[in-house]
Amino acid sequence: MRRTLLSLAATACLALTAITTGTAIGTAGAAMSPGLVSAMQRDLGLTVAEARTRLADEAVASRVLPAAQQAAGAAFGGAWFDPALGKLVVGLTDSAVAESVERTGAVTAPAEISAARLDAVKAAIDAGVEQAPAPAAISGWRADHRLGSVVVTVQDGASGAELDAFLARARAAGPVTVETGPKPVSLAAGTVGGDPFYINGNVRCSIGFSVHGGFVTAGHCGRAGSSVTGWDGSAMGSFRGSSFPGDDYAFVGIGHGWWTEPVVLGWGTVSDALVRGSWVAPVGTSVCRSGSTTHWHCGTVLAHNETVNYAEGAVHQMTKTSVCAEPGDSGGSFITGDQAQGVTSGGWGNCGSGGETWFQPVNEILQTYGLSLVTA
Repeated sequence: MRRTLLSLAATACLALTAITTGTAIGTAGAAMSPGLVSAMQRDLGLTVAEARTRLADEAVASRVLPAAQQAAGAAFGGAWFDPALGKLVVGLTDSAVAESVERTGAVTAPAEISAARLDAVKAAIDAGVEQAPAPAAISGWRADHRLGSVVVTVQDGASGAELDAFLARARAAGPVTVETGPKPVSLAAGTVGGDPFYINGNVRCSIGFSVHGGFVTAGHCGRAGSSVTGWDGSAMGSFRGSSFPGDDYAFVGIGHGWWTEPVVLGWGTVSDALVRGSWVAPVGTSVCRSGSTTHWHCGTVLAHNETVNYAEGAVHQMTKTSVCAEPGDSGGSFITGDQAQGVTSGGWGNCGSGGETWFQPVNEILQTYGLSLVTA
């Protein structure tokens, strides 16, 4: 079945990884894959009815966000999806604009600091890391608009002058909260069996999304010029552009009889899905991922714009999720409903005991390389 799909979609690449979400879900009542429902029941603890309602509500929230942010103006204090309310929540530093924001379909909540100010605090910390790398004990940092603070994640039990100095510099930039958490690692893997794509014959990663001319994936999988072969060992193309660390994205140009389709692979357990766009899913939204190692898993978006401090260096503007992943899943697709979100970068834990995974947002990749998604 997978080989039939590969020739069908060649899945230009998607056969090797891709996530599979159900059939497109952009509005309430749209068809939904039984596999997607099962995954959301398993990973999010939802019933069938709850999964349908949540996906419909999340689709609306994603589309409300741009208008709500514009209505909030300088008072915008961030936004997130509240599953209990089924609505987008917008933080405001000035209640005078609440009525205008609520007319867009969002609900409002007070915020102590604007999103622009909090993002500037994080940007100042990022800039400092360009001058001097963050200590290895630092897992990452993000602007948490619900908390009104930049959250710095430190490995449990870590201490020392270097760590103290980093935290002091961070606090000098603005509000900082410290939490403990595991160290993320990138998720490439050596050659194994299955349906991978290979880089220079000895590294396996997963394909993200079809774009006109090729596909996007993780930057740590290969450098510009690296050759790529498919699941069957046949030549696919090569990396046309790649960035890691700093970013974690790449563009692979394809040829040799491979072509692109707006599809993600279902791995025989979840129906293959069409990709229809790339609306950004707010914090709190459900999101699903598939890769060539662990296939299909779901969770929620935990944070946007997080800097992850890998052993190789810091990677900026990442999205944090509660979805698990394992080596070989790197580059694979993250999707909400029928909207592409990003490509798998790294994380901690596994899909047996759980963990967290970060992805590089797909819209940034498209803008960087001047690409466009292949959509249905």
